[in-house]
Amino acid sequence: MAQSVNITELSLPQLEMLKNQLDQEVEFLSTSIAQLKVVQTKYVEAKDCLSVLNKSNEGKELLVPLTSSMYVPGKLHDVEHVLIDVGTGYYVEKTADDAKDFFKRKIDFLTKQMEKIQPALQEKHAMKQAPDLGLSLPPPPPQLSWR
Repeated sequence: MAQSVNITELSLPQLEMLKNQLDQEVEFLSTSIAQLKVVQTKYVEAKDCLSVLNKSNEGKELLVPLTSSMYVPGKLHDVEHVLIDVGTGYYVEKTADDAKDFFKRKIDFLTKQMEKIQPALQEKHAMKQAPDLGLSLPPPPPQLSWR
């Protein structure tokens, strides 16, 4: 559990360390959520692409990607089965309906993970804003004038 600290009792270097730590934690949590959203978007797109797999599209011509910028012509042969990348170079053959269920589970899992991280991120943001909400720091030392 986190330890409670009265920031009015901290020295300036300690406040600077606290601010830096909070900045790092906010950055880490924000990056984590962004990465989860990227993966979630890929699963949503994959699930949406399954809608073109129907009997009316069987035998139609399409472009098959060899790289992100190179394609070869092909024909849609089997509209009932797909290969799903399950990670680390492994692929699993599934029916289109099973693939939709798989992607839905992945999307739901990622949504739950983001929902777990969001409160921690909000808490860190609130902690960063604490000095702005009425906690006053000691006044800065007077400036010397060299006139």
